[in-house]
Amino acid sequence: MTDTATIDTNAAAPEAAAAAAPARTDSRGPIRGRGRRDGGPQGGRGRGPGRGREPRERSEFEQATIDVRRVARVMAGGRRFSFSVTVVIGDKKGRVGVGLGKGADTALAIDKAVRDAKKHLITVKRTPEGSIAHDVSVKYSSSIVTIIPSPGRGVVAGSAMRTVLEHAGVTNVIAKILTRTKNKLTIARATVEALRGLHERASRRKEVTEAV
Repeated sequence: MTDTATIDTNAAAPEAAAAAAPARTDSRGPIRGRGRRDGGPQGGRGRGPGRGREPRERSEFEQATIDVRRVARVMAGGRRFSFSVTVVIGDKKGRVGVGLGKGADTALAIDKAVRDAKKHLITVKRTPEGSIAHDVSVKYSSSIVTIIPSPGRGVVAGSAMRTVLEHAGVTNVIAKILTRTKNKLTIARATVEALRGLHERASRRKEVTEAV
């Protein structure tokens, strides 16, 4: 009888010790089944590939933000701030567009600007070398820009004109801004209008040739 009681007491000792032991803690409090760390079915902070997320589809257009401005509107209770973002998108194969977006934060404004740019995409008439067929000059708002073909020179341009030309895939040109304006939105739109004029001029020339 004595030996049996002693064995039962010793068998129950580990369970009593486990119940009496204090719970493990860290800086965030007691550790209570945080799940597996290998991304298993228990929902831990897994390090597996993608963590169950689907890969994002890559857009066919590359984008660049050329201007970010914080604007304020005076309301009855004070001033309300928002952001105005200008974005250039293009596939570097002849298609390019400029968009403007406004929102309470920059991420929302950029999304709106990208959607606006996709609505105003143009296709640039390029030569086999990636240049343009002839020089073109356009006035848009307060901006006057000129684009001149120059074989073997690459892209010689500055400000927003360089961004638009690179995203359109146009090379071997010299671009000039003939006004003092520093507004990148009007410069970018003037460049797009100049590139659009190449296609319109080529279309008119084709119509005249067919009529003759």
